[in-house]
Amino acid sequence: MTTDEDLAPVRPTRSAPAVFGAGAVIGVLGGMIGLGGAEFRLPLLISLFGFAALSAVILNKAMSLVVVVVALPARLAADSASEVAAHWPVAVNLLAGSLLGAWAGASWAVRMRSATLYKVLAALMMLMAAALLVTHIATLGTLALPVWALVPCGVVAGFGIGVVAAIMGVAGGELLIPTIVLLFAVDIKTAGSLSLLVSLPTMLVAFARYSRDGSFAVLGANLRFTLVMAAGSITGAMLGGLLLGVFPDLVLVPVLVVILLVSSAKLARHN
Repeated sequence: MTTDEDLAPVRPTRSAPAVFGAGAVIGVLGGMIGLGGAEFRLPLLISLFGFAALSAVILNKAMSLVVVVVALPARLAADSASEVAAHWPVAVNLLAGSLLGAWAGASWAVRMRSATLYKVLAALMMLMAAALLVTHIATLGTLALPVWALVPCGVVAGFGIGVVAAIMGVAGGELLIPTIVLLFAVDIKTAGSLSLLVSLPTMLVAFARYSRDGSFAVLGANLRFTLVMAAGSITGAMLGGLLLGVFPDLVLVPVLVVILLVSSAKLARHN
């Protein structure tokens, strides 16, 4: 259920340099581990800039969409286009579930009470922390499922990822990459490119659903804020990509997991 708190656009009092800098820091953190950093940006929007939960999710979704649109051509140029194209059935399989999940997740988010949404976001941030550990610390194997089981599992997994991505306003790469590796035995580099191909249409569907709700007005009221932070996120992600490997994952990932867990605890107590 959309509340007055969600409908009323919050006008951040922070200056453009501060907003750009915050986005850049988040981008660097994500870029150093090959992600966009949207899961770190969400608690910042709530705790630092004072947005209500649903407003923060919608703004985070808009920024994530901008970051993915910019990152996708660069990623495909760096990766083998033929290798990515050869795995098109993987993207189609996941999209069959993620598009439905994105619509459902956005529908649930706009109907939740704010207090409930804060708790749901806190729980999902804990899920992201676990996914971060699995993807970057653990050695991912494959499940080697038979074809008759693989397709429905891909649809179900895609649906769940679409729901989570829509509710959090993220691209979902943290969940898509390990899913692609585990279910479809794709190498992790190609999985990263495939995750962007799945993320883009999935985010567009969630964005379309959010646009039907009155709370979507927060985007128009804070368009400058959104563009400035998105620019900072892209700049930071590029810089973070250059720093990729400077800090070993065994050091960096636990620090990021702690950040997510602390942010989750703060969101769970948010009034």
